[in-house]
Amino acid sequence: MHATASFNERLAKINIDSSKIEPYALCTINIATGGRRNVGRDAHPMANPLKVEFHFDFGSPNAYLAELVLPEIEKRTGVKFDYVPVLLGGVYKATGNMSPAESLHGIKNKAEYNALETERFLRRHNITKFKINQYFPVNTLTLMRGVVAAGFEGLFEPYFRAAYHHMWVEPKKMDDAQVFREAFLSSGLDIDRIIARAQQDDVKKKLIENTSNAVARGSFGSPTFYVGDEIFFGKDRLREVEEEIVAQLAAKRRKTA
Repeated sequence: MHATASFNERLAKINIDSSKIEPYALCTINIATGGRRNVGRDAHPMANPLKVEFHFDFGSPNAYLAELVLPEIEKRTGVKFDYVPVLLGGVYKATGNMSPAESLHGIKNKAEYNALETERFLRRHNITKFKINQYFPVNTLTLMRGVVAAGFEGLFEPYFRAAYHHMWVEPKKMDDAQVFREAFLSSGLDIDRIIARAQQDDVKKKLIENTSNAVARGSFGSPTFYVGDEIFFGKDRLREVEEEIVAQLAAKRRKTA
């Protein structure tokens, strides 16, 4: 607990709250849930020119921040990211990795530099809604089963936006069952339906499958991105992600020319 408190205190100075990122909530997103692409409101999607993936867990603040930038990349390149829910605790267990709250503890200057890089990222991308969750790290098992269940029920996008809102915009202790339920109710979701669906075996198995597959492909944390078979880790690799998208699209065009 001491390590968590120290990490959060060092990041507290970058808590920001205003209203400039609301338009991101309107983005159409592709999602990997039941082994197929769920296109949300778009009933007649165009073929994606390249398979690109965003592997996320709601417990990662860096995944939250990175996701806010993805619409910019999609607009410039014409691709759509598949959103793949993984259980970060499962990834850590399988790879021997640990959260920044643990890995930064006791290392002089590293946590301060990490906070500085986060502040720079916020400024660079004009991100104006972000608060460190005082309860971090949060056990995200219920949240992540919920997003898989929501995907199966055609409710991925509103659940996804609400979950990130209650984790990193108006932070709450989202591993508390009552807090969890009240938060999603306040966002207008039929959360009891999603909670019930999340108890089904196919939901649990899909989250395990996503997590296991991610580790098998090289993942060790979140956010992780795949452009075809190329892996990139962290919000600070988004430029490289976009460059790889552009390169692979160009290669595809040359092959068909």
